[in-house]
Amino acid sequence: MESKEILALVDHTLLSQGATWNEIKEICDDAVQYGCASVCIPPSYVKKAKEYLKDKMKICTVIGFPNGYNTTSVKCFEAEDAVKNGADEIDMVINIGWLKDKKYEKLLSEIKAVKESCQGKTLKVIIETCLLTEEEKVKMCEIVSDSGADFIKTSTGFSTGGATREDIKLFKKNIKNGLKIKAAGGIASLKDAEDMVALGAERLGTSRIVKIIKNEETEGY
Repeated sequence: MESKEILALVDHTLLSQGATWNEIKEICDDAVQYGCASVCIPPSYVKKAKEYLKDKMKICTVIGFPNGYNTTSVKCFEAEDAVKNGADEIDMVINIGWLKDKKYEKLLSEIKAVKESCQGKTLKVIIETCLLTEEEKVKMCEIVSDSGADFIKTSTGFSTGGATREDIKLFKKNIKNGLKIKAAGGIASLKDAEDMVALGAERLGTSRIVKIIKNEETEGY
């Protein structure tokens, strides 16, 4: 794949707790310059980023992040607030404890409720694969496929691991109803990105790919 094809699938991400506006502004500028799919930023910066970017780049933000154990009402409020502030895409974290307890209907109902709160905007559902068994990952493929969400996403990047090639293969085998895949966390090279896309990912959550391309441009390799 050409680098621009990869960049077009990247949610250029900055979610660190200490992220400043100048840092957010820089990734917004880079996302526009390099033709990314979106910028993925903390909720508190969405409104300012929308005013800064206008319609030059989609804005993605996170809710129930990174642990997922907020109540459904809180997640729905967060989604509504993010959309009001200008978010185009919402990445939510599931309640992992509910999955461990096999509360599948509650998981499905929560994702449906958040999807409704997104008011037509794109919803990606983070299942935090590094904390799950294979059986649990397969079950979440089923639940997210039935929920009306747009993407199933591997990871927050804040737990013990990120996307793996094996998880993308498993997702691809088990999703249905047009559900798409977002690989996030641990995508450290263009080869990683290419492999994830080849295996079925249609979106990549990473901060590194743009940095790699920028370095290639400035260093000449």
